[in-house]
Amino acid sequence: MKEEMAQREASELQRDPRRPRSPEGWGLLQALWYLAFFEPVVTEGHLRRRNMEFIFVRFSAWQYAGCDKLWAGLVTTLCHNIRRHFGALLLSVFHVMGTRPRYASGFTRTEWLLKTGTCLKLWGMLLVLGVGLAILLVALLVPGIKDNHVLKVVGSAIASLSGSSLVLGAASVLKNLLVSEKKKIERLTNSDRFASQLGFMSKVHNEVEALVDFLAFMEIFERRRLRVVLEITSLDICLPEKVAGVLNAMNTLLSDTNAPFIFILAVDPSVIVPCLEQTGCMRGLADNGYLYLNRTVTLPFSIPEMGARSRLRCVEAAIQTREDLMYRIIAANVERRRAKCQGGVGGVPAVPSWKEADSNAVSCIHEAFRCLHDGSDVLSRYLPTNGAHVRRIVNTIPITLRLLLHRAGSAGTFGAPEPRAAAAWVVLADRWPCRLSWALQCLEDAGQSQVSAPDSAPDSTRDRGTRKLWSIFKENVGELSALRQPLHNVLSLDGDPELFQSFLDADFPFTDQDAREFLGVTVNLDHSIRHKMGLLRGLDRLQ
Repeated sequence: MKEEMAQREASELQRDPRRPRSPEGWGLLQALWYLAFFEPVVTEGHLRRRNMEFIFVRFSAWQYAGCDKLWAGLVTTLCHNIRRHFGALLLSVFHVMGTRPRYASGFTRTEWLLKTGTCLKLWGMLLVLGVGLAILLVALLVPGIKDNHVLKVVGSAIASLSGSSLVLGAASVLKNLLVSEKKKIERLTNSDRFASQLGFMSKVHNEVEALVDFLAFMEIFERRRLRVVLEITSLDICLPEKVAGVLNAMNTLLSDTNAPFIFILAVDPSVIVPCLEQTGCMRGLADNGYLYLNRTVTLPFSIPEMGARSRLRCVEAAIQTREDLMYRIIAANVERRRAKCQGGVGGVPAVPSWKEADSNAVSCIHEAFRCLHDGSDVLSRYLPTNGAHVRRIVNTIPITLRLLLHRAGSAGTFGAPEPRAAAAWVVLADRWPCRLSWALQCLEDAGQSQVSAPDSAPDSTRDRGTRKLWSIFKENVGELSALRQPLHNVLSLDGDPELFQSFLDADFPFTDQDAREFLGVTVNLDHSIRHKMGLLRGLDRLQ
C-alpha cells in the first residue's frame, strides 16, 4: 500500500503540478485560516485525483478484551490515532468552526468559498466591541464626562457582550483541545447509567461523523485522498460476545458509504464462525456464521499455504529473534579460555558445571537450527505453515537441547545429544500432539503391564528399545478411532495424518527407547492430553 501511495503521488504530480500540502509549520496556519473563514467544496478536479495517503491504525482486540464494550475500544482507537496524526489543535478548531464539504453545483475549479456569514458575524462583533471600548474609554478619559456613570455602564455592557462571544468560541476550542474524542467516549462507557443511556450510540455515531467530515476537509486541503486503514487483530482470542460487538461496530458505526475507512480483518474463520453462532447476532441467517462473514467481508483473501521457501524464510526470521544465543557463544568461548588457563587441580580435570553444560548446548542448538533451515533436509518438509507454530518450535528447541545435556551431565556422561533428532522430536510434538500422546500412552500402558506380569510377555521384553513408535501407534489406532468422539477437540490439533505416517515410519523412525529418553524433556506437549487418554482407555476397557 505504501508503494502504491508513492506511485500515485508521482503520477498525480505529472497531471497536476500543484504539490500536496501538509498541516505542519506554515501549512498548519493555512489550515487554521481555511477552517475559520472558508468552506470546502468537492469539485470534479478533486474527484479525479488519484494520489492517496493511507493512515494506518492497528487495533488489537486483546488489549480491550476486559472492557464491557469492545467495539467502544475500536472507536476510541480510531479517534485517538486520527487526532495524533493531524494534531489536536486542528481537530479541536474543526469541532467549533469547521463545516462539512459540499459538492460543487457545476463545473468549477474553486475549492474554497468564503464563509460570508461567519465573516459578517466576526466583523460585526469586532465593530460592536470597538464601539463599546470607545464609549468606555471616552467615559473614563474625556474630561467632563468622567462622572457619567451611564456611559461607563453602556460601554462596559457592549464590550462584554460582544467579547463574550469570542471568549466562548475560544473556550470551546480549549475544551475540545483538552478533552479528546477518546476521553468523551470513555467517559460515557464508564458512566453508571451506561446501560440505560438511550442516546449513547447516537453520541458515538456523531463523533464518528465529525471525524469523517474532518477527513473530507483535510482531503481538499492536502489535495489528495485520505484513507484510514484499520488492521483488526487478535479478535479470535476474545470471548464470543466481544467478537460480535466488534463486527457490529464495523457494520453500524463505520460502514457509511462515504466513510474513508478500510478494514483489514485478520482472523481465523474456523475460530470466528463458532463465536458468531453462539451469540444472538445470527438472526435471519439460519445460525450460519459463514453467511454472516460473507455479508460483512467485501474482499476475502485467504492466505494460501506456505511453500517450502516461505517456510524457510519464516524459520530464519524466528531464529534471528534469538539474539541471546549469539551472546551465549561469546560467553562460552570466554569460559573455555578460562578453563584452559586454570586447568584442573593436581592434573585432575575440572568437573563440568551446569553453566558449562548450558554453554556447550549452544553449538547443538545452532546445528538443530541449521537442519531446520536446510532446504535439502527432509525435516524442513514437515515444518508448519503457521508462523506462530514456527516460533514455538524455534523457542522450544533450545530448551529441549539444554535439558537433554543437563540430564546427561547429571548422570555423569556429557555426551552431546543428537541435534537433528531433538529438533525432529520437537516438530513431531508440535504438529501431531494428539497422535503422539496416544502412542506414548500406549507405550506407557504396555510397560506397566510388563511390570505387573513379567513372565507373560517375554517377546515384548526382548524387543523393548527396538520397536518403532509407528508400530505401537499402528497397533492401537483402532482403539483411538473408537474414542474419536470424546477426543474430537484434541484430534483437531493434529496436522496431516499421512505426513504423520511418513514422519514416523520412514524419515524419523523413533523407537520406544527414543520416546522414553525424549519424554522427560518434552516441554511443548500438553501432558494432560495423555492423562485424559489414559482415563478414557481405562474406562473403555472396563466396559
